[in-house]
Amino acid sequence: MSVGHRRARAAPEINRRDDLLRAAARLFVEKGFAATTTRDIAQAVGMRSGSPFYHFRSKQDLLKAAMIEGLEAGHRRLQAAIAGVDDPERRLRLMIRIHFGNLLEGDCHTPMLIHESRSLDAAARAEIAAASDRYQAAWQGTLDELAACGRLRSAASPVRLLLFGMLNWSGQWYRPDGPLSLDEIADAASELLLR
Repeated sequence: MSVGHRRARAAPEINRRDDLLRAAARLFVEKGFAATTTRDIAQAVGMRSGSPFYHFRSKQDLLKAAMIEGLEAGHRRLQAAIAGVDDPERRLRLMIRIHFGNLLEGDCHTPMLIHESRSLDAAARAEIAAASDRYQAAWQGTLDELAACGRLRSAASPVRLLLFGMLNWSGQWYRPDGPLSLDEIADAASELLLR
């Protein structure tokens, strides 16, 4: 086989990084990090078993990248949705709905992967925590505004953490063909918080 032919065959695999991230995140959620092999991930995107290592040094690198890129993509969607929304109540409602969309409508499984960060070293966990903090900053600011105008009893950081726990757990019970739409669930979550 000529060098040019080998390069032509390798080129499509080199451009499959995003496919790998989506497949890995989905499999890590479905099977767990420990039970998912790089062979599973490669097969899910139609690659040879060693091909993920063109893009990632290890399965841990793949997990870290899936989590950080998922958080950053969610952050971009959130910022786009709330840009120019001055009313903090309307903003919170939008944020909750966008978060449900990030979590349950697309292929962003990052919120359901957070517990898998225990499989990573301290430096990787710190990177993920920094990306999570960036995502949560707009939430804390909105909660602070709501508390200042009397629409929320407290904006202490445990309120934000409990809110994320509640929202993220929906991935365990929500079904797209179930009796409630994501809009209805988002409205219920908002009403639970707001005074």
